[in-house]
Amino acid sequence: MARIKKKQKNLIKDIATERIECLFKLAGESYSSNPHRSDRYVALARRIGMRYRIRLPSYLKRRICKGCHSFLVPGNSSRIRLHGRYMTITCLKCGKEMRYPYRTDKKVNS
Repeated sequence: MARIKKKQKNLIKDIATERIECLFKLAGESYSSNPHRSDRYVALARRIGMRYRIRLPSYLKRRICKGCHSFLVPGNSSRIRLHGRYMTITCLKCGKEMRYPYRTDKKVNS
């Protein structure tokens, strides 16, 4: 079995990240007409990420339910609530709640 050179490995990972981003874009576009298809696009993107050992960026990772791995669209398939210093995203399919910290702007005393 031939060894893969470092440049080829980086090229393969770059292509995989492009495919993942393209699949998320397609999932967002097709959600209104066919939500099951967008869930399939997300499943394919996750599989590509696992195969090529690529971490999904945080802005894409927050669009996936950690319980049922479905595509999350605020208002349709998920609910977002703000509590103090964190944001709660609730999946409306399985009921899983995910919490993410967020920064509030600090008040400047003058």
